[in-house]
Amino acid sequence: MPRTDNDTWDLATSVGATATGVAVGRALASRGPNPLIDDPFAEQLVRAVGVDFFTRLASGELDPTEVDDNGEWGMQRMSQMMAVRTRFFDDFFIDAAARGIRQAVILASGLDARAYRLPWPAGTTVYEIDQPRVLDFKTETMADLGATPTADRRAVAVDLRHDWATALKGAGFDPTQPAAWSAEGVLPFLPPDAQDRLLDNITALSAAHSRLATENMANAAQDVPTIVDRMRQVTDRWQENGFDVEMTDLWYPGERQDVVDYLNSHGWDATATRAADLFVAHGFSVHTADEEEQATVGSLAYVTATRG
Repeated sequence: MPRTDNDTWDLATSVGATATGVAVGRALASRGPNPLIDDPFAEQLVRAVGVDFFTRLASGELDPTEVDDNGEWGMQRMSQMMAVRTRFFDDFFIDAAARGIRQAVILASGLDARAYRLPWPAGTTVYEIDQPRVLDFKTETMADLGATPTADRRAVAVDLRHDWATALKGAGFDPTQPAAWSAEGVLPFLPPDAQDRLLDNITALSAAHSRLATENMANAAQDVPTIVDRMRQVTDRWQENGFDVEMTDLWYPGERQDVVDYLNSHGWDATATRAADLFVAHGFSVHTADEEEQATVGSLAYVTATRG
């Protein structure tokens, strides 16, 4: 079902299902010898959501090769992407903490378990922002698992399309102190104007030396249709295995600002690292015989910015 302005979801439907799918990727990426990441909660959270297809993948009962027609865009590639992406954002927060930042804000936190698994320094507050049903589910599930946050975790239940800045400050966030922000995998799920408002709000709330990590697709208007087409092929196979969410209806189309350019023109010092370069640095192949697909993957980058 296409998106609407005030749509809501749990972790088995709509945008929430993508958060569960990402957790599947983290569960797969945490397996095997010398895994790039270690997320001991990913599989258990996926099991708790209860989507059978995702549970079978996360638990190892279902081999990703059994559902991937196209290895470049299927679950196998997703596990590598989640390994690289998770490592990037983990390292970002660890580095920010080492620089003395004691406020972390995870936007659209979904099933992100960083508040429970990263080695946060004493005195750190981690704010998680997401839909109420998503946060309630994760809070209750982690408590049932006996998991304890490694920082002062504060759930801020609000839609990012609404006045989340006021809700964040109401939860204790101090805009006079530097903060570390992550907007991981969230921008394509916002309308283009809401992406700008999100970055504007982050800027308004960020004291000097604050840091931000997010993603950017340099040629979004050109490349997103290609991604949608490839994802539709993949999810058709997923649907044959009982997964009935049409993932390609969840992204908002339209021209978008280049995130690096936008941040650099709004008081940040932003740089981008190509996802393809991180793949190679971590020992993963980025080769594909499809030139259009290669160009699309090559345009994805991870952004780190510091507030001047």
